[in-house]
Amino acid sequence: MARLISLAHLTVMDADPLALIEAGAAGGFDAIGLRIVPPFPTDAIVPVIGDLPLQRRIKARLSDTGLMILDVEAIWLHPDSDIAGLHPALDLAAELGARHVLTVGNDPDRGRLAGNLARLCAAAHQRGLRVMLEFIPYAQVTTLADAAALLAAVRPADAGLLVDALHLSRSGGRPADLAAYDPALFSYGHLCDAPAAVPGPDGLRPEARGNRLYPGEGGLPLDDFVAGFPPGTPMAVEAPSAARAALPPGQRARLVGDATRAVLRRHEGS
Repeated sequence: MARLISLAHLTVMDADPLALIEAGAAGGFDAIGLRIVPPFPTDAIVPVIGDLPLQRRIKARLSDTGLMILDVEAIWLHPDSDIAGLHPALDLAAELGARHVLTVGNDPDRGRLAGNLARLCAAAHQRGLRVMLEFIPYAQVTTLADAAALLAAVRPADAGLLVDALHLSRSGGRPADLAAYDPALFSYGHLCDAPAAVPGPDGLRPEARGNRLYPGEGGLPLDDFVAGFPPGTPMAVEAPSAARAALPPGQRARLVGDATRAVLRRHEGS
């Protein structure tokens, strides 16, 4: 069975939800990751929650193209996060047929963060959604070990760990680190590339949000990264590229889709 690949919204963040679906289809992807919650209040997204006509159009285009929603994102848990206020986002994720909800821990108070994560996981689980906790070096949960420890403390009914190839590298981790954890935690991974050299602390966020490379273009150990997951694990491609920002979303999706399949074919052939 072919490995599922998904086009993460950040790769073509300027695309509205319908354009994102069209880009995913143009790039030969099986799924998309749809941003319905802004990571920070200042982040601008096309509102989907509460817009029933847009939701109907999204469902229709998903049906027409055969794509699915692998995950909705990105719920950053800040000190002032209100989990009850996120219930409409979770309801919409379930209504659109999403499988996962991507979240990031960004609260320095570990007790409060654990409480909010527990409540989020419980609410998502009630709706048939799996929360995936992503570690990010410039957030408060910065490493794979840190994210795993938070999950172990919370002990949610069903939640997993999202490992991004860039964040693993920039946090000082290696693909071999995944072997220390239950493979069932890893529902999917985030694939991209970057130079092998790690930027300084001030460069981590700009690189991650807008200056990644497409798979196979950089120096990350992507063969080892893919091999660190259970065989056939889906991969979501999160690779915003400043060098290609002027290209239409569909063209970017075709380029990154071709690059991703080339890396996966090379890995599976080896």
